[in-house]
Amino acid sequence: MSDDSPLLSLENVEVHFENDPGLLDIGEESQTVRAVDGVSLEIEENDVISLVGESGCGKTTLGKTAIGLQRPTAGRVMYRGHDIWDIRDGNTADIAWSDIRRSLQIIHQDPGSSLNPNRRIVSILSEPLRQVSPDLSAGERRERIYSLLERVGMNPAPDFAERYPHQLSGGEQQRVVLSRALLMNPDVILADEAISALDVSLRVEMMDLMLELQDVFDTSYVFISHDLSNARYFTQHGGGKIGVMYLGEIAELGPAEQLIHSPQHPYTTVLRWATPNLAQKEATVETMPMRTIDIPDPVNPPSGCRFHTRCPEAREHCRTVSPDTVVSDNARVHCFRAQPDSEYWDSEPLDGANRGADFTESTEASSTD
Repeated sequence: MSDDSPLLSLENVEVHFENDPGLLDIGEESQTVRAVDGVSLEIEENDVISLVGESGCGKTTLGKTAIGLQRPTAGRVMYRGHDIWDIRDGNTADIAWSDIRRSLQIIHQDPGSSLNPNRRIVSILSEPLRQVSPDLSAGERRERIYSLLERVGMNPAPDFAERYPHQLSGGEQQRVVLSRALLMNPDVILADEAISALDVSLRVEMMDLMLELQDVFDTSYVFISHDLSNARYFTQHGGGKIGVMYLGEIAELGPAEQLIHSPQHPYTTVLRWATPNLAQKEATVETMPMRTIDIPDPVNPPSGCRFHTRCPEAREHCRTVSPDTVVSDNARVHCFRAQPDSEYWDSEPLDGANRGADFTESTEASSTD
């Protein structure tokens, strides 16, 4: 393994599920849901990767695959240069599976469902400490728990430590779950819609806390959100990238401000338009920048470019050919419009698609802070 290997990498990962018919569909064959389809992604030390997209686009499945909670159908997930599923299956002894599980943690959207309602907070938080620091005495564990509770803003810590989960607010429960993950000294934390259940006034506070603790614990985040504005804030302040997902693929990946102000994929433009506080101040698009709102069935995704059935820039070439991913300047885009020599430019626009100016020029002209 070379020293410049990424902390975590996904190599052409696929995750397909068999959708078995129900009792009322006797005689029907099972269908394959292509939840994640050929995704490659790298996560570095102290990194922030945000995944955004509509419900069902595959972002949660991809996040769980990245931290070893979901086995990929194809492709590899590499932790510090080691295939984590080779480790899990006992095919190599380079690193213990228990070390990988400790290093890859998760914060759920609903913290209450992941906290044992019958145990006090101090008991819940003692479990990870017993695993990573078995030599600590009960008193030392308690002192470390108090210290972390104070760091996440739960004061007085001894009082909060003796409460049960139902005696905490949603924001306080989320801080407990964050503390539990951090007690494992993880390398990566998957924050799966971790702030979506919080009041708007608390979301920025929670994101700031997570980023502050990132510097203390040297951890990376995979931050999943359906809200582009939240992803923008978290990624911009964390110095990472946003990955825009559509039907199991990454349509575009790049720094937050680049995606907001100069999107290279039409779907990114759609997400920006659909986020009220990202609406352009000077050149607001009044009409929806999509030909239809209907989301294709992931069991039977469109041929060619998967976004072509809704894309306002789609042409005949998009119907049958899937675009290559173009990589340039710390970003990448999965679209023919990023390929100046593509046959796309010589094909006819689909019904209802734009026939006007170049997409890049039009999006740059309409972008404002």
